[in-house]
Amino acid sequence: MTLLLLLGAIVIVACIIGNKISSRLGIPTLLFFIALGMIFGSDGLLKIEFSDYKFAEQICSSALIFIMFYGGFGTKWSEAKPVAGKSILLSTIGVLITAFLTGGFCHFILGMNVFEGMLIGSILSSTDAASVFSILRSQKLNLKYGTASMLEIESGSNDPSAYMMTIILLEAMSGQVSAGKIGYAIFSQLAYGIIFGVIIAFLTGWMLRNFSFATEGFDSILVVASALAAYAIPTLIGGNGYLSTYIAGILLGNQELSNKKSLVNFFDAFNGMMQMLIFFLLGLLVFPSELPKVLVPAILIALFLTIIARPIAVALLLTPFKAPLHQQAVISFAGLRGAASIVFAIMAAVSPSYGKDIIFHIVFCVVLLSILFQGTFLPFVARTCHMIDDNENVLKTFNDYSDETNVQFIQLSVEKNHPWIERPIKELSLTPKTLIAMIIRDGKEIVPKGDTTLKEGDLIVLGAEEYNEKVKIHLKEIHISENHKWNQKHVSELGMLKDSIIVMIRRKDKDIVPDGTTLLQSGDTIVLYSHKNI
Repeated sequence: MTLLLLLGAIVIVACIIGNKISSRLGIPTLLFFIALGMIFGSDGLLKIEFSDYKFAEQICSSALIFIMFYGGFGTKWSEAKPVAGKSILLSTIGVLITAFLTGGFCHFILGMNVFEGMLIGSILSSTDAASVFSILRSQKLNLKYGTASMLEIESGSNDPSAYMMTIILLEAMSGQVSAGKIGYAIFSQLAYGIIFGVIIAFLTGWMLRNFSFATEGFDSILVVASALAAYAIPTLIGGNGYLSTYIAGILLGNQELSNKKSLVNFFDAFNGMMQMLIFFLLGLLVFPSELPKVLVPAILIALFLTIIARPIAVALLLTPFKAPLHQQAVISFAGLRGAASIVFAIMAAVSPSYGKDIIFHIVFCVVLLSILFQGTFLPFVARTCHMIDDNENVLKTFNDYSDETNVQFIQLSVEKNHPWIERPIKELSLTPKTLIAMIIRDGKEIVPKGDTTLKEGDLIVLGAEEYNEKVKIHLKEIHISENHKWNQKHVSELGMLKDSIIVMIRRKDKDIVPDGTTLLQSGDTIVLYSHKNI
């Protein structure tokens, strides 16, 4: 057990280092995770024996829940809304067209039977949100015409469509399905997935806004539980858990939440961890010695998907909207396959109605080729098609982007004998670039105007631009005991070291901003800033 924990730590550190290296080289990070798993695997250097498809399916399906949730949670709807209609067409009808074209190719050209060909087409019909997000962010592809938002919505929302087709095909292959059962399966997948996604999103949002958490970080735990519930509840009654999870994510991520940015940052890191887990485990599961047997059909399928099936689907759906051809070209080339396709392939491999692991190796090889070729050359294609707009910012499509100046608020009490009492705000000499944002008087909030007169007992909320330079501010706490040399001395008497200042005194349950006349007392905690970090 201890050795496994050590191995896990080594793998995580190696993945983090690989992420840094691959980002600098412009190579998709997911390739490194897969390669690391293959190196550790049974055909690799460390010869770790792992061939449990059922266990891998359970782990990867669970990790995919959070990848799907983050696909929605990190999407900024205000940026995505203008292109949402096109994106949804691509993620539904586009997936269907891609699946049928690819399935037909596998059947008529590669000689597979109809069900097996359509199964491969369905599994490979969706694009990978994690891969697309990673490339858009790391390469800063500021694309024209809202293309980044379109790709984000499409890649984040098309996995449920591919999952639904895969499940229906596996049931059809079992021979225990009818037109009525297929119709109800489609209805239940969509209806229950949408209904429970909406309910869980608004219930969680209400709890985040109205509950006071005793410990910082518990709001993140609540959202994790919500993502799990959004998948589990509809799945138990025949709904599409991944659709529910994505809808819950996008609705919750676009509500007004006080701590949303930190939640997005948490899920960004958590999502990265899930990607490491999935791709390392898949690399561990694959047998590289088996890949040459499926290399030719995998290359043919990858080429067909990239240069025929995906472009046809994109052209059929976007041409009526008069989308420029160079935009269609970039969207077509950005159809990377990834984690979801391999997870769905494992589902097929462990399904009693199919049960062949060859489909896993074919899909794995196609995904590997897609990430390697399309992921590496997408920035080049975007520039060649003149789709880069330096006036745009791709980060605006994500919820952790702030397009406003960060503002910090502080409070100031207008106590007895304060010089601002009975004076209008327009006569005050405020520090430059600060303003009075709010006045709280007798428990009521007042939006201040220039002629608003301040009263004794007012609580003033001052706003100023947040300090965000790279120089770190180091603070040190000093406790004043009975025998401390500063006890019963005024701040002006301390003979402070050069470049040091007391920024706050904590006295019992009260925080005091000191001046030279402030008398230090036993029990005080001094918060000291020093340029030398004494």
